[in-house]
Amino acid sequence: MMQLLKESTSYIQKQIGDFAPEFGVILGTGLGALVNDIEVQYALSYADIPNFPVSTVESHSGKLIFGKLADRPVVVMQGRFHYYEGYTMDQVVFPVRVMKLLGVKKLFVSNAAGGLNPSFNTSDLMVITDHINLQPSNPLIGKNHNELGPRFPDMSDVYDEEMVRQAMIVAEDADFDIREGVYVSVPGPMLETPAEYKYLSIIGADAVGMSTVPEVIAARHMGMPVFAVSVITDLCTPDKLKKVVLADILEAAAIAEPRMTHLIKELIRLQ
Repeated sequence: MMQLLKESTSYIQKQIGDFAPEFGVILGTGLGALVNDIEVQYALSYADIPNFPVSTVESHSGKLIFGKLADRPVVVMQGRFHYYEGYTMDQVVFPVRVMKLLGVKKLFVSNAAGGLNPSFNTSDLMVITDHINLQPSNPLIGKNHNELGPRFPDMSDVYDEEMVRQAMIVAEDADFDIREGVYVSVPGPMLETPAEYKYLSIIGADAVGMSTVPEVIAARHMGMPVFAVSVITDLCTPDKLKKVVLADILEAAAIAEPRMTHLIKELIRLQ
């Protein structure tokens, strides 16, 4: 795997020259418009990068964007990979590991999620303060690559407390509400049954989705501080539960997107 990572990193470095990203950003379902705020210098299709997976989800465009956001050098994944697409966990987190080899120091992650907390509303933003991993595997299973991180990484402080604090201040200054909560990651791709939503709520989750946790585990394994935010695109409590289609999720994400973009942009400016 290290050889594959180095091949991909070498190819990217040849394409971007002296550009050195300090921050990595992963954009979730329906949240790709952040790219419009970037002074784009390079845009590489996943299909052109050796060893890179290619997103099969229609709402994920599949590009690696390099440029300036808030005048800081960033690399942005416009489209991510999911375990339910048939990829291994190593493939799901492959771009995050490449980011680290490119010199990225901090990772910012967004996703679309279902709201389990009864106080949540559609298009709310929830800063993730902890997570529950219900994926059937994780990217650290198997041989440990010491070049990336230790065999038994600590996960007691997964989400950076200082960036969470800064996010609250940014939201207050911009006069919009923001939630905090626990994100649970499930395999998908089907949405959950009412009984499963109840179970997830009982075990302590405020929002549920099908991504993020594998990438975050890989990032923390490599010592990268992480900030993550969910956009609540549907409500999963018994009194608010209704059938969901992708168009509804994308519409809810689009409503929240300007606030999410402002939040990530300002957080990067503060680092």
